[in-house]
Amino acid sequence: MEEHYNPTAIEQKVQAEWEKSGVFTAVENTGKEKYYCLSMFPYPSGKLHMGHVRNYTIGDVISRFQRMQGKHVLQPMGWDAFGLPAENAAMQNKVHPADWTYSNIDYMRDQLKRLGFGYDWSRELATCDPDYYRWEQWFFIRLLEKDLVYKKTAPVNWCPHDQTVLANEQVIDGCCWRCDTPVEKKEISQWFLKITAYAQELLDDLQKLPGWPEQVRTMQANWIGRSEGVEMDFAVDCRDAEGRALSGTSADEGFESPIRIYTTRPDTVMGVTYVAVAAEHPLALKAAETNADIAAFIESCKQMETSEAAMETMEKRGIASGYQAIHPLTGESVPIWIANFVLMSYGTGAVMSVPAHDQRDYEFAKKYDIAIKEVIASADGSDDSVADKAFTDKGVLKNSGEFDGLNFAEAFDAIAAKLAGLDKGERKTNFRLRDWGVSRQRYWGAPIPVIYCDDCGTVPVPDEQLPVTLPRDVVLDGSQSPLAAHPTFPHADCPKCGKPARRETDTFDTFMESSWYFARYASQECDTAMLDQRANYWLPVDHYIGGIEHAILHLLYARFYTKLLRDEGLIVCDEPFKNLLTQGMVVAETFYQHDEHGHKKYFNLTQIEVERDAKGKIVGAKLLEDGSPVTVGAIEKMSKSKNNGVDPQVLIDKYGADTVRLYTMFTSPPDQSLEWNDAGVEGAFRFLKRLWRQVYLHVEAGLPSIALDKAALNEDQKALRRQLHQALQKVGDDMARRHTFNTAIAVNMELLNALNKFEDDSVNGRAVRQEVLEAIVLMLAPIIPHAAQQLWNELGRDSDIVVASWPDVDESALVQDSIEMVVQVNGKLRGKLSVAAAATKEQVEVLALADANVQRFLEGKPIKKLIVVPGKLVNIVV
Repeated sequence: MEEHYNPTAIEQKVQAEWEKSGVFTAVENTGKEKYYCLSMFPYPSGKLHMGHVRNYTIGDVISRFQRMQGKHVLQPMGWDAFGLPAENAAMQNKVHPADWTYSNIDYMRDQLKRLGFGYDWSRELATCDPDYYRWEQWFFIRLLEKDLVYKKTAPVNWCPHDQTVLANEQVIDGCCWRCDTPVEKKEISQWFLKITAYAQELLDDLQKLPGWPEQVRTMQANWIGRSEGVEMDFAVDCRDAEGRALSGTSADEGFESPIRIYTTRPDTVMGVTYVAVAAEHPLALKAAETNADIAAFIESCKQMETSEAAMETMEKRGIASGYQAIHPLTGESVPIWIANFVLMSYGTGAVMSVPAHDQRDYEFAKKYDIAIKEVIASADGSDDSVADKAFTDKGVLKNSGEFDGLNFAEAFDAIAAKLAGLDKGERKTNFRLRDWGVSRQRYWGAPIPVIYCDDCGTVPVPDEQLPVTLPRDVVLDGSQSPLAAHPTFPHADCPKCGKPARRETDTFDTFMESSWYFARYASQECDTAMLDQRANYWLPVDHYIGGIEHAILHLLYARFYTKLLRDEGLIVCDEPFKNLLTQGMVVAETFYQHDEHGHKKYFNLTQIEVERDAKGKIVGAKLLEDGSPVTVGAIEKMSKSKNNGVDPQVLIDKYGADTVRLYTMFTSPPDQSLEWNDAGVEGAFRFLKRLWRQVYLHVEAGLPSIALDKAALNEDQKALRRQLHQALQKVGDDMARRHTFNTAIAVNMELLNALNKFEDDSVNGRAVRQEVLEAIVLMLAPIIPHAAQQLWNELGRDSDIVVASWPDVDESALVQDSIEMVVQVNGKLRGKLSVAAAATKEQVEVLALADANVQRFLEGKPIKKLIVVPGKLVNIVV
């Protein structure tokens, strides 16, 4: 055995053996329990970052542990390869998106292999491959036939620079998340999937996911947003004070179509003092036709951000429309305002406003001097004043005529019935969830398989013409849709009548590809169907690992897609992911200087020299280039923008993959943030060298020639074996149930320390040492697989540790003949006792009081209390 640990040579050798044996290739085997472990696949951005390394190491550790439990494991890998960044990179680097993407895939695949992840590479897929998105197009046509797909004109967030639609979450401070261009509101025709048709099932089936973090299930439930309420109509009066129809209105007698609103608080309806409509509402647009101020206000609303967080904190602005709404119960007129906090894409684009009992409405009413009418009193007589803020609790009604004195539930029923009787409203269950817009006006995505014919209308592309592939010869200049501008792509013959027609030039939202890739892994090489029977063997995924940032959209869309696949008869499961682990971010210090314009210029740790205090904390920094001082900023998520990333390739080259894996698993629990520390990486490397050294010394002294004789163990040997099998108990639970790999590693570090102190070269002593070393190597094998394989072989095992079984706990080794207890006097340690494990409380008391050192501190004082904590301590109070 080599004396010194050489990770590069070991890892290359072991990885070559894995590849030759095909040990990670998963073949369906009904005779064994299957285990499908999957980490969210990466976007091929060019190189791995530490967030990738952490995510995929977690998945690999779980996979390898489950394989050691005797399960048949599938762990695949692929690439979420479509998306706007490839187009941007193509324009910047003068390279085709496909070339850029596949080049990045090749590089990142090599990095993943260097880290020793046990993937079944035979199932690798890339979503930009026509063999993949062909089936996505086929499935879209099936959904179109089932009326689960439709096209409509809708307001969207539009980035004029990238020429594409953005989700609300992709608009940051009113600008595009990628290019920082101010976002506009634009009405365009888009394709939608009817996810709302599955809203109730998506909500109900969260109860089938006890293996998901409660936080994620709550986030999904809130996003779906089921609510019980009442829809009601407010008539619209477009007449002036003399009863004449206002200019620009053409409805009979000055009345427009009623405004329909939805509320979950019908008990407050008698307190409505204004109605607010969205800037895109038809009534607002009509008012703008004859009012320049209203038109200007509506135009300004097109520039605002519409994410929930932004809507919550932004200034609430509005303008009076000049129209009045007629209260459905009182017949009173209330003003209609156009407000920036009402969105046309949510609900009906109009809300009834009750300033006394809604804080947003209250602030708006105060700002624009609108009446505030109190109609809810506190049920318990506590303060319900609205002098300073709205009273938003549920209580009893007041100032509400026939409904006075009713509580919330009673008022809900009574007011809903009253509105229904007047044919002005009805009870309604609503969902916050909106249908999924899947159209994108960009090139690098899967083409939507639809043709438009002047005679035949919207016609799906026939199955035999799939896939509709992307043309290579496109112009990517950011000024237009590349497919719409292509000389031939938009032109097609109608599949029905054969006449010249127009091809859809939008491509799919990339969430479409990531919503079913986990199923395709099970049927990757199938070329006759989207999925085959193997999908039912592997699905659902037993454990899914990925960032908390995907807790809503990706996971919700994947759940929705699974139900669509089920209803098409392609799979039988209802949910895609049985268990979910959301790993924390990798964070690190930031360092910056201000430039001449006051902007921050960030520097990487490799560019600076840091000063640390005695505890290793960074207290100062200067630039290596010129020695100028650098500000030590906040600890933030590793990112290109903050230049605080660490290149995993550099660490692999210096320390080896096992050290990187060990460090990322040891520094913090997987669901918490990992604060990067270079000293910690060095510490992980030192531990591996100590482990290697222990095995080396043991092997050089000669492996035991006879088996362990349990009957002849002395006390030190028993104690070490007890610690070993206690470790096996805890590490097994940490790995299988708790997924706290950091504590599993810590237990092995303590065990190795105990072995370092174990000086016993007897026959049984060496046999115990062999048992301990083998167990440490097996327990750490999922985390440091290369070193573990080499050490396993050096310890005399010829087999592949990848297929070795997890070590069993020897219950007999856990039995203690005696235990050590501490003795305190008035809470201070004054002695230690070795007592029989089966000793009674009275026997322990006698031994404690007889201890010479304890007697010295008692000094004949009367004992006030004597407390025995079995197996731990005795406390004597004098």
